[in-house]
Amino acid sequence: MDILRLFGLTGRKAIVTGASRGLGQAIAETLATAGADVAVTAREKVSLDETCRRIEASGVRAEPLALDVRDVTACGEAIDTATTALGGIDIIVNNAGYEEVRPSLEVDEALWERIVSTNLKGAFFCAQAAARQMCQQERPGAIINLCSLTSYVGIPTAVPYGSSKTGLLGMTRALAAEWAPYDIRVNAIAPGYFRTAMTDGFYQDEDWQTSMLAKIPQKRFGQMQDLAGAVLFLASDASAYVTGHCIPVDGGYLASV
Repeated sequence: MDILRLFGLTGRKAIVTGASRGLGQAIAETLATAGADVAVTAREKVSLDETCRRIEASGVRAEPLALDVRDVTACGEAIDTATTALGGIDIIVNNAGYEEVRPSLEVDEALWERIVSTNLKGAFFCAQAAARQMCQQERPGAIINLCSLTSYVGIPTAVPYGSSKTGLLGMTRALAAEWAPYDIRVNAIAPGYFRTAMTDGFYQDEDWQTSMLAKIPQKRFGQMQDLAGAVLFLASDASAYVTGHCIPVDGGYLASV
């Protein structure tokens, strides 16, 4: 058995949503380094320039697309465009997300709609559009959803976000069971505490950092490269018999609560 080839993605075609920065950018770069051509999306196409540069540095193709995942029609169109441009679709990573901390008694419909539509509805309709394409191909498909620690534990002032990510975990399991006969695997990753543009406000509070590090057995926050192994495993043939699961990448946080 060629173990290294098992983890390779040469010739595969991938799509990563919300890939202009942070976790999405790191995920796209990981897939490209493993050999996949990668289409990347963000609400503003110009914001994808750096991500595309990193992808192309691996000698593969990058395809930037503007997409607001809250727009169901646009989700289908973006997946179709990416599939045509790349010559197929083997992998989709639903990374696009939105979070805003607010006490539950102050949450209004607009905030709820923005968070849930981005994190849950958008992920479903991107996955659906990708699966329709995958069903027409005679090769396996891999769908990876970005869940969260809030898929497992309750975090005060993050109720809409936690609700969307808990729903995303349930969606991952249900789609895995439904689409397995089509040779489409559906899994998820639950990142722990990573410093990104969306979470940077927390990290500016030294007391918060001290408090959170005390709860993480490895005593450090996540680095972007910490996601690479889980992403590559779930995207590649190495996980050919794995579906319906979520891998926490959290330094042991969930194991200790």
